[in-house]
Amino acid sequence: MESSDAMLARFLALHPKTIDLSLGRIERLLARIGEPQRRLPPVIHVAGTNGKGSTIAFMRAVLEAAGLVVHVYTSPHLVRFHERIRLGRPGGGQFVAEERLVAALERCEQANGGAPITVFEITTAAAMLLFAETPADVLLLEVGLGGRLDATNVVEAPQACVVTPVSLDHADYLGDSVTRIAAEKAGIFKRGAPAVIAPQEPETTAVLEAAAERVGARSILVGGQDFHVHEERGRLVYQDEQGLLDLPLPRLPGRHQLVNAGTALAALRAAGYGRLPADAFEAGMTRAEWPARMQRLRQGGLVDLSPAGAELWLDGGHNPDGGRALAAAFAELEERYPAPLVMVVGMLGTKDADGFLKPFVGLAQELVAVPIPSQLAARPAEEVADIARSVGLKARTSDSVEAALVGLREMKWERPPRILVTGSLYLAGDVLAANGTIPQ
Repeated sequence: MESSDAMLARFLALHPKTIDLSLGRIERLLARIGEPQRRLPPVIHVAGTNGKGSTIAFMRAVLEAAGLVVHVYTSPHLVRFHERIRLGRPGGGQFVAEERLVAALERCEQANGGAPITVFEITTAAAMLLFAETPADVLLLEVGLGGRLDATNVVEAPQACVVTPVSLDHADYLGDSVTRIAAEKAGIFKRGAPAVIAPQEPETTAVLEAAAERVGARSILVGGQDFHVHEERGRLVYQDEQGLLDLPLPRLPGRHQLVNAGTALAALRAAGYGRLPADAFEAGMTRAEWPARMQRLRQGGLVDLSPAGAELWLDGGHNPDGGRALAAAFAELEERYPAPLVMVVGMLGTKDADGFLKPFVGLAQELVAVPIPSQLAARPAEEVADIARSVGLKARTSDSVEAALVGLREMKWERPPRILVTGSLYLAGDVLAANGTIPQ
């Protein structure tokens, strides 16, 4: 049997561009394979710049704790492509098995007949096949890029649509302002499907609300007039017209996860899952997992290379809003458990490195810039270091994450450092693989 990796590599030749936002190609392919998008379980569709994955993780944890069978589609993957497609089953879903993935890809390749199509489009079609042919109660569907012209936007009647915080990212494809990007993401809104809108800048909220009104979707504003979420006495308190939930704080660290958890709760209630057992909502807060988002690595090959007693953290953040949320989370951690913060950073050339790094000025003691060998679009380490110095961070370079950790281990520390590897989801995937931490 041919491997899925070999097939995915071959699919790269089907289109000259990696990204070419359009619905025509995937609609053509879906028609040839029997319109699986019309046979999906009830869908909650999620777009946004930051927090999509965490919001989905909270929803999945709640739904599975209630005994529901949940499919999940997310991107990009960190270590293996199979992470993008989680097939639900009683007791908890699993990433798609190699044999089933290959079979679905083969069916799509044969039906496509060599016609132009991007890798994301043909693999999304394969995912639709798998989701349609595997019974489940819910499908949590994450947008790949944007929304309006994203390949996932073939779903005609979702139970609810969600837009998490929007910020400036992928400007070459979505527009050069946050409001333009928001308009693209609002393209997933559908008539009759509640539009759950996470906290945004006022002008962004206005764009999203107007888009929802145009298509006949009821807007539900997180933290606005529709519901509130906040921390009170070490608990998460959520309140809307359906009542109040007094829940444990999210397992995922960082104050920004309160917003993501609240958005998840609002989406579930809007989609008709508000009457799930109270213990399911409680379990969802404490069981949710989302790798490479403020993830503490406690054992593995890279942990062994780190200075004795050091903390090793991983986060795939890479845009200015992500940098602000991450810096705030580590500032809070510093207040509670002081330790010198050292950043190990690799970034793509398409990302706003200046905006991502600025929030760490005065917080990080040092930054070690590293390359991302697997990515041709990665910034050279010296360029990342130069940008870090330009915003006021002490910076140097190293040949790799491994070399950076060894170098830190050879230094003398009054207190074991807190090490944060960040700047790219691609770097995060490389780190998880090198550490032997494979997402489950």
